[in-house]
Amino acid sequence: MSSAYPQSAEWAAASTLPGTAAGPVVAKPHAFAGVFALLAAHLAELDRFLHGQLGAFEPEIRSMVGYCIDTSGKRIRPALVFLSGWRGPGVVPPDLVRVAAVVELVHLATLVHDDIMDEADLRRSRRTASRQYGPTAAVLLGDALFAHALHLATQFPTNEVCAAVSDSTRRVCAGEIVQTLRRGSTEVTRADYQRIVDLKTAELFRVSCFLGARLGDLEPEYVAAASRFGRHLGIAYQIFDDLVDFFGEERRIGKTLGTDLASGKLTLPLLALLERLPAAEAAMLNREITGERPPQLALRLRQMGELGVFAEVAGAVQTQVDAACAALRPWPHLAPTPLLLGLGEILQAQVAGLKRSP
Repeated sequence: MSSAYPQSAEWAAASTLPGTAAGPVVAKPHAFAGVFALLAAHLAELDRFLHGQLGAFEPEIRSMVGYCIDTSGKRIRPALVFLSGWRGPGVVPPDLVRVAAVVELVHLATLVHDDIMDEADLRRSRRTASRQYGPTAAVLLGDALFAHALHLATQFPTNEVCAAVSDSTRRVCAGEIVQTLRRGSTEVTRADYQRIVDLKTAELFRVSCFLGARLGDLEPEYVAAASRFGRHLGIAYQIFDDLVDFFGEERRIGKTLGTDLASGKLTLPLLALLERLPAAEAAMLNREITGERPPQLALRLRQMGELGVFAEVAGAVQTQVDAACAALRPWPHLAPTPLLLGLGEILQAQVAGLKRSP
C-alpha cells in the first residue's frame, strides 16, 4: 500500500537523522527511528514522569519497579498516544504524558507476567523480573504496576480514562488467559487466533489511540476512527511479530527464532503451514505443537518457504494495515492523520525487509 496522503512536514523532518541520508522514514533500516526522533521531547518527558512515580511505591519495592521501567521496549503504545493527540512539534501536553504513562505501566505489567509464564530469562538483554526477583515476587510486582496505572487513571477530571483503561486491562488479561489455555493444543482455529490477537495485543493499541485522540480534543467521530485505526494496527503488528518468529534474522531482532513452535503456540504462520501440508506431515507437525516430539524448526522453515506461507501471512498484515488506514481516510486534514498513517507504512517496510526464503 502506498499512502494516499503526502508525508507530513513533521515526518519529513524526522526522517533526516544524523549519519543517514535524507528520505522517507519507511526507507530506513531502523524505521522506528523516525518516530522516536519526532517524539524525542514527548518520550523524554514520559521517562521523567515514570521515574518520578517511583516515590509513590513503597520503599521496599522501588528498585524493583525502577528495574521494570528501565527494561521497557520500544514504547510504541505511548507513541500512539502522542501521535493520536498530536498538537505540534515540541508541544508536550501533561495530560498526554500522564495517560501515556498509564498505558505503558499496564503494558509493563503484562510483560512481567508474560515472562513468568514463558519462563523467559532475558528481556532487552537484561534478566527478566522473574529471574531477577523470583516468579512469586514478580507476579505481585506486575500486580503493583497494574494497580498504580489505575491509580494514575483516577487522577483525570472524569472517570472516562479510568473506565477505558480498566476495561482494556481486563480484555488484555483475558486474551493472555485464552492463549495460555490453548498453548500446546492443535484445537485452535483462525477465528481463535484472531480473537486472541485482538484481545492481548490490539486492545492496548486501540485504547492508546482512543485516549490520545480523546484528550487531544478531537471530534468524537475522529476519536472513534483513531480507535479503529489502533485496533487494526495492533492486529497487523502482532501478525508481523508472529511472522518475524520464523522469517526474521536472530542477529537483527535479538531473540531466538522458532519460539512459538517450541512453546506450542499456534500462530498464523503455523496455521497456514498446517493447511498446506499433506495429512501425514501435518500430523507430525501437530505432534511438535503438542510437545509429543521435538520441534523440527529447520524443516518447518523450509516448508514455509516452499509452500508460500510468507506471502499469505504478509498479505494478512497488509489487510489489517489497509483497514487501519481506511479508518482515517475521511480526515486527511487533521494533524494526527499523516503521522498515524506513517506507522502503517513503517510496518509495511518491516515486512518487506524480512527474509522470505529460510
